Amino acid sequence: MQPTMKAKPPKSALRRTLTATELEMMSVIWRLEPCTVSQVQEALKPERDLAYTSISTIIRILEQKGFVNSEKVGRGHRYSAAISKQDYQALSLEHLVSKVFDDTPSLVVQRLLDSDTLSEKELAQIRALLRKKEG
Repeated sequence: MQPTMKAKPPKSALRRTLTATELEMMSVIWRLEPCTVSQVQEALKPERDLAYTSISTIIRILEQKGFVNSEKVGRGHRYSAAISKQDYQALSLEHLVSKVFDDTPSLVVQRLLDSDTLSEKELAQIRALLRKKEG
């Protein structure tokens, strides 16, 4: 039997942000894709010992939201990301800038620079990125 791909929801569905648990599942899917529910379950252990059915439900929700594609393989399914991690990062940042920082990207940068979490190496990388963007 030939594997079949399910139809992907429209891009507008991807405007939603993921819950913490959904993002946790997506991180595993991005790392392993294509993968099965069992593979996701194994990758989450020992930190997260979730039931197979719980993981399956979360992945189905991700598929309904348009973040995951599924392929029928034999009696099971194989899952892959419908959106790249980089594209999700961009969408999340747009959402954050819009909803938390009043559509002002410079405020995001200011908060980041004001934090005590940046190392000298990270600051140097940010400077290099700004020089590259300007030049």
